[in-house]
Amino acid sequence: MEEIKQKSWLGRNWKWLLPVGGCLTIIILGVLAIGGIFFGVSKLITSSTPYNHAVERAFENQEVIRTLGEPLEAELLINGSINYENDDGQANFKIPISGPNGKARIVVIGTKTYGVWSYEKLFVQIKESRKEINLIDKEQEGI
Repeated sequence: MEEIKQKSWLGRNWKWLLPVGGCLTIIILGVLAIGGIFFGVSKLITSSTPYNHAVERAFENQEVIRTLGEPLEAELLINGSINYENDDGQANFKIPISGPNGKARIVVIGTKTYGVWSYEKLFVQIKESRKEINLIDKEQEGI
């Protein structure tokens, strides 16, 4: 009696496994690349002077605290951009923040000239009411 040897699972399924595995690998690498870019841009913005200044001003503002409650938290999904070139730069981004009483966003539009940041717009916009709370101190516009 002659014994018939059956092919292994890989031998029987390699024709569909190769394209599906290749596509999954490309998708996974794409997701990792996009995540890396997102993390890098977020890290660049969150470590910047305009971001830190805006968050500090918002979290110390009594009107913001009364409206949103404490503790306030900055969220990770920052929308916008920041550019540097030597001692000059531009910042234009929005930082989502939240507290126990609601959500808002900090709007930051600024320019860095000769190493000094000045802010054209710096305010907290409350999500529900669309109310704007100014964070620019008229005495200290150039920081």
